[in-house]
Formats: sequence, structure tokens, C-alpha cells
Amino acid sequence: MLRRRTVTTACALAISAITLMAAPTTAEADTGTTDAAATGSSVTGSSATTIKPPPGMLDAMRRDLGLSAEQAQARLLNESRAAAVESRLRKQLRDAFAGSWLTGDTSSTLVIATTDASKASAISASGARPQIVGRTLASLTAAKEALDKAAASAAPKSTPIWHVDVRSNSVVVLTSQPAEAEAFIAASGVDKSAVRVEQSAEQPRVLYDARGGDAYYINNSARCSIGFPVTRGGQGGFVSAGHCGNAGDSTAGYNRVAQGTFQASSFPTNDYSWVALNSGWTPQPWVNNGSGGNVTVSGSTVAVEGASICRSGSTTGWHCGTVQQRNTSVTYAEGTVYEVTRTNVCAEPGDSGGSFISGSQAQGVTSGGSGNCTSGGTTYFQPVNEILSAYGLTLVTSGGNPPPTGCSGYQQTFSGSLTSGASAYQPNGSYYQSTVSGTHSGCLDGPDGVDFDLYLQKWNGSTWVNVASGTSSGPDETVTYSGTAGYYRYRVHAYSGSGSYTMGLSKP
Repeated sequence: MLRRRTVTTACALAISAITLMAAPTTAEADTGTTDAAATGSSVTGSSATTIKPPPGMLDAMRRDLGLSAEQAQARLLNESRAAAVESRLRKQLRDAFAGSWLTGDTSSTLVIATTDASKASAISASGARPQIVGRTLASLTAAKEALDKAAASAAPKSTPIWHVDVRSNSVVVLTSQPAEAEAFIAASGVDKSAVRVEQSAEQPRVLYDARGGDAYYINNSARCSIGFPVTRGGQGGFVSAGHCGNAGDSTAGYNRVAQGTFQASSFPTNDYSWVALNSGWTPQPWVNNGSGGNVTVSGSTVAVEGASICRSGSTTGWHCGTVQQRNTSVTYAEGTVYEVTRTNVCAEPGDSGGSFISGSQAQGVTSGGSGNCTSGGTTYFQPVNEILSAYGLTLVTSGGNPPPTGCSGYQQTFSGSLTSGASAYQPNGSYYQSTVSGTHSGCLDGPDGVDFDLYLQKWNGSTWVNVASGTSSGPDETVTYSGTAGYYRYRVHAYSGSGSYTMGLSKP
């Protein structure tokens, strides 16, 4: 349903000299790289504010990462763009790919490691920084897998953690007894030159008394937490940590009302499980943000190493940090869990099974860790995509409805569909030219229950600049702008929620 919302109108830019202004290229119009150019430059000023993080996330990032509000916004925007660049370069480099990571307070630089020096120029052209290394990611993964195979018979208690470290182009083994770790490495048969031993007092433990977004109770005794709501066929449920319960165990919700039954569980080796809900419970695409609100889940795209990530838990609430390493093996007293992700997010007993999320993208469920949220710590999560694949589950995400039919009476109308956090450019992924001064009008009609925003942008000869915007908390926006001749386009942004929209525009 169309509702008129707040309009913010910017003044026309004064031009001190009359020059021939080049038209924007189609590629520029399609990608909108000026908000956070894929050049790796940090996002500052008004362009950074075009991304509005989910409620509660900004405050947690400021507190835990030591960032200003502007830096936190810029970081999220840069990380979103970097994920797309990284995915494309990974495919282009194929066997020469050696890993990727982000650097800088605002994740302003994406580093792509490769063993092929001839690929450096292509990496740079994509806006990333190349780093030439000696080992491919595939070879590092193979070395780490050799340690995994030897773990059951050769890994000592003093050596609970090993992981692929793309920054150092090696496999890192953390241990309190280096000599014992060296013996473990030798027994695995792995190439010693690819492995680096680091002294560490870390002793991870499973966080039994925990929840993720909301608490649940197992067999009316132990408490854990919901990771992410899922479905399988017509059956609703949720995923959580494997150490929380076994197949057949019953669960009760945060209110102690009968909730469901564990359908499957795996721990150690893995640390995941799933619970089928009874008819009194409905799975929703939300994560508790620790301050009375929800973060909407829109997908499960894997965050790049170095990206910011936040965790929801019943003991310590909402805390943020960064992704340290993927593909880590961690050994608890109960055994080794493989292919978890290591983070510097803190956690304490009572946080197990909880949700790890980056932006609006589900990442995994809390497994275990060391330290606490007073002095800091390390926490590992089981990637959610592996859980979904293992049990044939579908992540519950914010969905969409047929395109709304509002915005009538405009010269042109366009329809599209967006997932949470994404943007589209109209008309038709391009721009339009106005040859005279006059009033530009735009209308956005989004589906109920979402927050969609509308921005009018003008080409200033080298970049797109926001000149008017509608950014209310609802799905519908209108903007008007009195401007000079030039090139214009509209950016439709899904701040939260997903679905179809209709957009109308009129020009002088």
C-alpha cells in the first residue's frame, strides 16, 4: 500500500565555470561505484550514510571495534562491495588463488593473494591489492586436512587449534607445548615448511548454558540458544550447536512452553544440530539484537576474512568483532571439531548455539571459545551453510510479495525486486538526461513490512552525488528536486526487508 513519506531535498550545486561535462558511462550507471568505489578507498561523508545498518549493530560495532558511527557505516558498505569483488576474482584466478582478507579500520582495502605474478594487474584493475605468495589456498587446505586426518591419534591436548592463515600463507598450529605440536605435525606427514607453530595458552571449551537469539531448554534442564530458523519441506525448525542435545531430546522455549524435538545432531567432528518445531511455534527470519529489537536475516553469503561480524547470546547479549580465519580445527575436551570459523568476538557460558551474523547475512552458530567479555576472548562458530547442506534445510529469510501498484500518474514507472541490503538503479539500471532546468519527482512503492529508501543522484562530471532522498522507516517514499540540466538516476535501496517494488519518475 502506498503511503507518502518524508522528503529531503538538497539544493542544486553551483558550478563556478561552464565546462563540457562528459556523460556517465553505462558501467558507472549500473554499478553505482561512487558510494564505495570498488577501488578499495574508504567511504566517508554522505556516501557512507546511504547504508543503514540493522538496529543495534552500529552501537555494538562502535563499542567493540572502536569505530565512530561514520566509520562503522563505511565499513559495512566496503565489506558488502568487497564480497562481490572477492567472489569474482576467486573464480578468475582459479588454481592460482591463495586467499583474501580486508584491512583498515573501515575495511577499505581488499587484499587478494595469488601465486601467479602475471595476475597482479588484473587484481589491481578490479580495485583490490595483489599480494604474491608461494602457496595456493588449495595447497594450504590440503596441508590443514593432513593435520585433520592425524588429529584422532596424534593431536595432543596441548595443541587444540590449527587453521589456514591466508595472511601468512601458512597453516598455523596453536599450542602451549611447541615440542608436542612439532611431533603432531611430523606424525601427520605434512610439509613442515607450510606449517607455523605459535605459542598459545588458549583452551577452548564448549559453552553449554547458552542461547543464540532466544533461549531454549533441553529436556527441562540444560539451556542453549536458537541459531537460525529453518524449514524442511513444510516443517519449521531451527539450527543450533550439536553439543546442545541429541536426536530425540525435547525442547522448551524461552517461556518454558513445549517447543520441539531434536531431529539430528553431530558433535564432535561437527558441532551442529536441528530442532523441529511443533505447531505452536513459527520460525521467523530474525536475530535478537540484544536491545529489544530484531536483525532481519536476508541470506547466508559468507563474509570475507577480516570482515566485521556480530554474535547474539543470552548471557552476554550482542557483541561484535571480526572474522579471523575460516577453515579452523579446534579441539575441545570432547574431541576435535573441523572447518569452524575463528573470530575475536567474545562469548561466555550461556552463549552457545547463538547466531553469528555479518550485516544481514547469516554466518553460523556459536560452538565454543576461550576468554570472556570482560577481558576479551576468541569464539568459534560452525558455518550455517554446512548445516543447511548436511540436513537439507532452507534458511528462513525475509521474503517478498508481488510488485505494489502505486506510483500512478508519473511519466515512467518501473518494477523490480530487492533483497535486504541491496540496491537497484532506475531507469533500467542506467540514467536519464534532462536538457532543461526544472522539477524532478520520484515515487517508491514497496511491500508492507520493509524499509526501502529512494535517492535521486546527479552526475557531477566524475561521480554520482545524492541530491534528494526519501529515507523514512517505511516502504514508501517520494522525492522532489529543482535542478539544472544534467544526467540523473534513482537509487532504490532495501535498508531492511526484501520484496518487489514499483518506482515512478517524472522529469522536466
